[in-house]
Amino acid sequence: MTRRQTPGGPPCGPPAPPAGLRERRKQRTREALLHTALGLFDSQGYDRTTVDEIVEAVEVSQRTFFRYFANKEAAAFAVQDAVESRFLGELCRRPPAEAPFEALRRAALESWKSEAGPVGSGVGAELQLRTYRMIESTPSLIAAHMRRSVELERRTALLIAEREGLDVEADPRPRVAVAAFAGVMRLTGQLWGRRPDAGADALRELTELHLDLLRPALVCSWRTDRRDL
Repeated sequence: MTRRQTPGGPPCGPPAPPAGLRERRKQRTREALLHTALGLFDSQGYDRTTVDEIVEAVEVSQRTFFRYFANKEAAAFAVQDAVESRFLGELCRRPPAEAPFEALRRAALESWKSEAGPVGSGVGAELQLRTYRMIESTPSLIAAHMRRSVELERRTALLIAEREGLDVEADPRPRVAVAAFAGVMRLTGQLWGRRPDAGADALRELTELHLDLLRPALVCSWRTDRRDL
């Protein structure tokens, strides 16, 4: 059976087989570069950190760095890349019978595990939090962050339309659902970034709470006392 390919996204199908020894060595090198880059971005600032400083700390060449990351910005967003890839993969695997918004909700919650960070990132929740805060507070990265968010919404809407058998250009529902979902996720991220106890568990709790509040917030009355004044 062939694997279904999401437009502009990951294939929908079973995960790849475990990597061999050579691939594991490459993964360790990538993780060392990523940890070092994110640590330097956090300690001295993204704009003040150079690729030369990153490779010197890891004791590899610039050529090695660019084998894993197209540029410094790619390293800054590597954790977010892993989160987004995990989310889209989880969304691909949601049962077809699930309603679209429930599939989005479940995929988001499954994207974060209590004991580990995103698959393939090699980065724990604490460093992910520091990376998120760094991106949110760095003007040179905010525009890129917004562009990436728009692209993720586009890919997600295409995937929802595909699983529902809809034409995303003719039916606005996938984009409307994804826009609402993305707005809640942005709020969740902002609240998570401000919490002193921020971690994978806290992110899951905030995500579940706010996604579950979306429908009541839109269709239910907020007043606790409906007596006429």
